[in-house]
Amino acid sequence: MKTVPRVDVLHGVNLRLLGAREPQHYGARSLAAIDKELIRLGRELGLAVRCRQTDVEARFVAWLGAANREARAVICNPGAWTHTSVAIRDAVAALAIPAIEVHVTNIYARESFRRHSFLAPAVHGIIVGFGTVGYALALRGVANLIQGAR
Repeated sequence: MKTVPRVDVLHGVNLRLLGAREPQHYGARSLAAIDKELIRLGRELGLAVRCRQTDVEARFVAWLGAANREARAVICNPGAWTHTSVAIRDAVAALAIPAIEVHVTNIYARESFRRHSFLAPAVHGIIVGFGTVGYALALRGVANLIQGAR
């Protein structure tokens, strides 16, 4: 029996508020709707998708470590931790699997404190500014990486 490759999607601090928080920046789609769509798209692409969200930085770091042992790729949106967390940057740098950083908004076109990503040098790629569809773009990208196409 063939094992279906798993991709972990990790949502960080405050992303549970998607759909309600600042819809002018983050849109009207809820995190539950995004996750449901990613799971459906994952099946279409031959991937098992596990989605998780936390507002606890240590849990996010632990999930990255677990993904390194259990998944074939990680898609992560650390939220504000992108701009503040060396711990998350180090956990991403330790991954032996591809990691894609996703942001709903274009962090480089927003406030100056959002324009720096600690993760950027450690990830395989970054998708910013495409709204919540950025997650689907990232999933399609990791499907290509897992299947060996580039």
